[in-house]
Amino acid sequence: MYAGILELDVLLGDVHSLKEKRSVVRPVVAELRRRFEVAVSEAGHLDLHRRSLIGVAVVAADSEHVRDVLAGCERLVAGRPELELLSARTRLVGPEDD
Repeated sequence: MYAGILELDVLLGDVHSLKEKRSVVRPVVAELRRRFEVAVSEAGHLDLHRRSLIGVAVVAADSEHVRDVLAGCERLVAGRPELELLSARTRLVGPEDD
């Protein structure tokens, strides 16, 4: 079994309040969840209205599948015109990590 974690640090476009931030971040989180069947949440920069840290997690039997899913999630976020992807950090944990 392999578990993968992806941290996406994003800068939001023309957002002036936390309420506007939610209206931008929630659809992205929902689309990641729906398209890739991953666990996803806004996990950081909660008090900043123009930044967000989106956390994605996936578990699978095969490490290549985990990498492919996380790469797809990163591409989806990078392709959103209302977001600027500042950084992406991936971690993979497998049976050899005991």
